[in-house]
Amino acid sequence: MASSFTEQEALINRQLHKELLLKTFSYLDFTSLCRCAQVSRYWNLLALDGSNWQKVDLFAFQKDIEGKVVESIARRCGGFLKQLSLRGCRNIGDNAIRAFTRECANIEDLDLRECKKVSDASLECLGHHCLRLRRLNVDSCVQITSEGIKKLSDGCPLLEFLNISWCDHVDENGVEALTRNCANLRTFLAKGCPLINDVAVKHLGRHCGRLQQVNLSNCPTVTDDGIRALANGCPDLRSVSLSRCSNLTDAAIVALANHCVQIRTLEVSHCIQLTDQCFQVLSKSCHWLERLDLEDCHLITDSTLSHLAAYCPRIKALSLSHCESLTDEGIRQMCVSTTGIDSLRIVELDNCPLITDATLDYLANCRQLQRVDLYDCQLITRGAIQRLNGHSPQLKIQAYFAPVTPPPSVGGPRRRYCRCCIFL
Repeated sequence: MASSFTEQEALINRQLHKELLLKTFSYLDFTSLCRCAQVSRYWNLLALDGSNWQKVDLFAFQKDIEGKVVESIARRCGGFLKQLSLRGCRNIGDNAIRAFTRECANIEDLDLRECKKVSDASLECLGHHCLRLRRLNVDSCVQITSEGIKKLSDGCPLLEFLNISWCDHVDENGVEALTRNCANLRTFLAKGCPLINDVAVKHLGRHCGRLQQVNLSNCPTVTDDGIRALANGCPDLRSVSLSRCSNLTDAAIVALANHCVQIRTLEVSHCIQLTDQCFQVLSKSCHWLERLDLEDCHLITDSTLSHLAAYCPRIKALSLSHCESLTDEGIRQMCVSTTGIDSLRIVELDNCPLITDATLDYLANCRQLQRVDLYDCQLITRGAIQRLNGHSPQLKIQAYFAPVTPPPSVGGPRRRYCRCCIFL
């Protein structure tokens, strides 16, 4: 059996030139390359050739990856490596990144999400050695501060994507350095960064005119002033996330509607001061809107839905959970429109106390619908859900019915003590 396998391998090696074998190996993932490297000495040389290691994703091995593994990969790949994911590799620290940056100066895309031991020292090394870096993700790298962002931006002017979500030591000083040095920035994600304020957002608007995606969710000090500056300076915005920025009012959304008409995604959940007025303006201006999250915007009414139905035919996902003033009529207007019939795929209606079974009858008109959330909708019945499921068997309906309250006991008030207490 071993002899037969050896003969087959020799035949493959004779029939295919080295370049063809290398090209074949280039389509294999990390694990498959390692397996091929164990077949023979010749395949070991081919599989471990640096040209096959332009993209490496170690997420599946995150618990086992130590610094020496990263250093070994860096030596093996050298200048060939363009994309590396160390997501979740919590044992990786600054020493490993320092060695990596020296060997892999051509890296363009680096994912360090949840690498808790990575600090400003790693960003300084990236800024010093990796001048071609375009994408960096340091989500939840809690030791990163504004100093690290400054050192990074000094040496990486080509940076287009930066995720610093939950890096709660980054403030407006770090953002200012970033925006002055990285004018090509397209994506800036800073979810859960409490020190990001209006000053930081104004720097984005002033220096990063090509910005297309921004996430400032859970940045509680951001106000209308910051969003106005962002909208004025970044007309190409496609995706804006402002959830839980509770200081925002209609003025912020109106500014986005007036200046950023190409918005596809807008998330403003828990922005409790927003009213129908701003969404009416948004609907009339942003006809490319595809995803809208209005969870807990409890001041909106059916008027918002009627305007979305009339002016936004491309909406695919709509979150209306905890919008307690919405009624069946608003859902009807959405479902009989072109938006509802041809585009709508996801509708979230959790805790909408006024909608009834009629809403489910209207949703049956939505031919593309894939998921409906109905948790704690007290006026929705099981029968209506079964009818909708019968009409659209592929539809996923997520609902919850609270247990029925037991009737009061017959024959007097309930006993105050259990049986054991009675015996005592």
